[in-house]
Amino acid sequence: MQWHTLAPNDVAKEAHTDLAKGLTTEEAKKRLKRFGYNELKEAKKQSALIVFLNQFRDFMVLVLLAATIISGFLGEYVDAIAIIVIVIMNAFLGFFQERRAEKSLEALKQLSAPQATVLRDGEWMKIHSQELVVGDVIKFTSGDRIGADVRLIDAKGLEIEESALTGESVPTAKLATPLANENTAIGDLHNMAFMGTLVTRGSGVGVVIATGMKTAMGQIANLLQEAETVTTPLQRKLEQLGKILIIVALLLTVLVVIVGVIQGHELYEMFLAGVSLAVAAIPEGLPAIVTIALALGVQRMIKKNAIVRKLPAVETLGCASVICSDKTGTMTENMMTVTNIWASGRMWTVSGTGLELKGEFYENERPINIKKEAVLQQLLTFSVLCNSSQIKEKEHRRYIDGDPTEGALLVAAAKAGLTKAQLESEFTVEQEFPFDSERKMMTVIVKDKSGRRWIITKGAPDVLLEISGHIWWNGRTQPMTADWRKTVQHVIHAMAGKALRTIAVAYRPLTAKEPIPSEKEAEKGLTLMGIQGMIDPPRPEVKKAVQQCKEAGIKTVMITGDHLLTAKAIAKQLGILPPKGKIMDGPTLSRLSVDELEEVVDDIYVFARVSPEHKLKIVKALQRRGHVVAMTGDGVNDAPAIKAADIGVAMGKSGTDVAKEAASLVLLDDNFATIQSAIHEGRNIYENIRKFIRYLLASNVGEILVMLFAMLLALPLPLVPIQILWVNLVTDGLPAMALGLDRAEENVMRRRPRHPKEGVFSRGLGWKIVSRGVIIGIVTLAAFMTVYERSGNNLAYAQTVAFATLVMAQLIHVFDCRCERSIFDRNPLGNMYLVWAVLLSLLLVLVVIYYPPLQRVFHTVSVELLDWILIVGLAALPTFLFAGSFLTRKSRTNML
Repeated sequence: MQWHTLAPNDVAKEAHTDLAKGLTTEEAKKRLKRFGYNELKEAKKQSALIVFLNQFRDFMVLVLLAATIISGFLGEYVDAIAIIVIVIMNAFLGFFQERRAEKSLEALKQLSAPQATVLRDGEWMKIHSQELVVGDVIKFTSGDRIGADVRLIDAKGLEIEESALTGESVPTAKLATPLANENTAIGDLHNMAFMGTLVTRGSGVGVVIATGMKTAMGQIANLLQEAETVTTPLQRKLEQLGKILIIVALLLTVLVVIVGVIQGHELYEMFLAGVSLAVAAIPEGLPAIVTIALALGVQRMIKKNAIVRKLPAVETLGCASVICSDKTGTMTENMMTVTNIWASGRMWTVSGTGLELKGEFYENERPINIKKEAVLQQLLTFSVLCNSSQIKEKEHRRYIDGDPTEGALLVAAAKAGLTKAQLESEFTVEQEFPFDSERKMMTVIVKDKSGRRWIITKGAPDVLLEISGHIWWNGRTQPMTADWRKTVQHVIHAMAGKALRTIAVAYRPLTAKEPIPSEKEAEKGLTLMGIQGMIDPPRPEVKKAVQQCKEAGIKTVMITGDHLLTAKAIAKQLGILPPKGKIMDGPTLSRLSVDELEEVVDDIYVFARVSPEHKLKIVKALQRRGHVVAMTGDGVNDAPAIKAADIGVAMGKSGTDVAKEAASLVLLDDNFATIQSAIHEGRNIYENIRKFIRYLLASNVGEILVMLFAMLLALPLPLVPIQILWVNLVTDGLPAMALGLDRAEENVMRRRPRHPKEGVFSRGLGWKIVSRGVIIGIVTLAAFMTVYERSGNNLAYAQTVAFATLVMAQLIHVFDCRCERSIFDRNPLGNMYLVWAVLLSLLLVLVVIYYPPLQRVFHTVSVELLDWILIVGLAALPTFLFAGSFLTRKSRTNML
């Protein structure tokens, strides 16, 4: 039903209600029983136990469980217990994150009005809003929250704050008259009121036309439940890595068993050897280290005003290729600010944004002395006197009590030293005719201390121009001629072209006792004094952040419920809209399917006048094009798209609880520039994860190959399983964690975003892991063979030397992992956490080798000082071989 196109009587007819008496109590009960309560319904929840058990379905968790079984089978119960603890910690972390996500609908419910004033059996009464039904006649006034979707049948100066639904920064003026266009965007439905929105001014009466899940808010709740939570690139890569490791472990086990049996070894002995290789293949500490690295990244992000609600989202930011950002409050100040003032043929500009009461006035870019500009001072004075809003402070925070547009006028006057308190002590308001959305004006009658009286009117410039008979020009009143009208119209159009919201001020002097019985008498014969232009201005730091994102290969898209002209102007100022960039509005978007939008979405930089369904459609179209999408927002209307995006970003200050609960990241300062900082951090975290994957797997490849080569050469095992497990969980773990704290390389924000399908081993990482692992394995085996022969087949001593060589090779290799190119490209002392981690790991090796109680546990013996020269020399060989190769290639490139 196109309720907004119907006249009030037709609305009553279609809703089967009586505008004068409302529904009968009996009829209301029947409708309540038939259609249900006016509330948002939740989808069927999974039990807490099922949610918890689902955490164990992750493939990397299965890898850990396999490692636990193997460790237990080998009798290494300490290791098995440690792995189980890691698995359970990860499960609880995921469990609590999922339970928190369910709170988004609960937060949505809190926006519902607790009570409504309804007409039943011809009498007005208060009922719980849950009991509202279609056809109920309800009334509301300033401060009330609308209890259901309503078609207005009466509106007196009614304005409703709908930013949670539309994204507009100012309240919407409401009328009761029908609208002609059937396909009207929700922000333009001026004769409708919606559940959960707030009345900021005036009063109204309407007929309930939708309740519960049928309301606009209910449709958002439904979208929120249906929106799929996207797995992050990191989760997908770890799952891929886990599968590779399991396959490698199984193949190695089978290979060793077959080779050993062919060589005449016992099946049981070879099976144990194969299992030890499988243990070497699986980096048990990897998921724990990933979690710790992400958690440390979260701590750094908090210092940059970004709170991460879902750990994997930290890394996802690093591969974001598109940021879909809300305009109001994120890219702009979310505070109407007067920027231009015109009077008597002169144009002034005003500096300062938001509620900052200090600013300068300029004419032709030159500062002026406001005290010498009588016409400007008079215009600002009249703007304050004809104003029902106030600037207030609460808990050291300044805010506007009233309409944001009127608040902007008060702030502009305060910059000229004119405060409401001061002017109210000099003038008395005798009479007031409040703003009315049909008249589009507000009028007051004031008197100063000397007894002089004025009528002051402010309102829509085109309306005041129509009723003004005179204009103030060059210090005197002149008749409003056709030429003057053209001049004023040109000013109005010029300001509109800059997306400025305009307010005109007119006045008429009164005699001492001249009566004014009505607004009709007051609002005639006026003299137009001037026009003020205001806008919700861009945040000063956002333009630089948008440019930095562009350099990083990230496209910024503005998505807003605001008007197309306003969105276009802000997008141009911020550098979002390129010369050939396209803009699309809501109605056009409605006519396109997701498939059709997918074909053109890469060319569009601004979406204006959009609805919640539109935002979700945009996110899906971009994802189909292969983009990793970050979606920002603060309103209820943003929540479904925030949840469906690869990374949802909510505003901490202005954001609704619904948006925050659906998001992965919350910005404490509501600032787009913070997203850019978070992306920088996210990219660094991913690079650090690659670093410790490189380190851990190269180390594990070395462990595998030293064992495999020894078997193929029919040698005794160079390492025992407990030594391999100890290296994986302790010696590998500490340096890997320290790599997670590494600072970003200088060019991290000058690279294009990595493709979401890019594998873990891309950019040559696989080759680096295998090649370094091979050499680590060879030098470890070389140390083992040398000492084994020289010591007269002393197996325990040779295994200890091999163990020490393997650990030392890894501890030297970890510094090489800090850079994609060479160990010499970064200062080795640039990460002191890593230096201390390596020293601690070295100390632990010495304790295991030389402390007698641990020697029995780890099958080690004391190593002679001379053999440490062999150990360190062989351990350093892989790093210097690769560094020398790199320097040779670099030298040849420079020569060319």
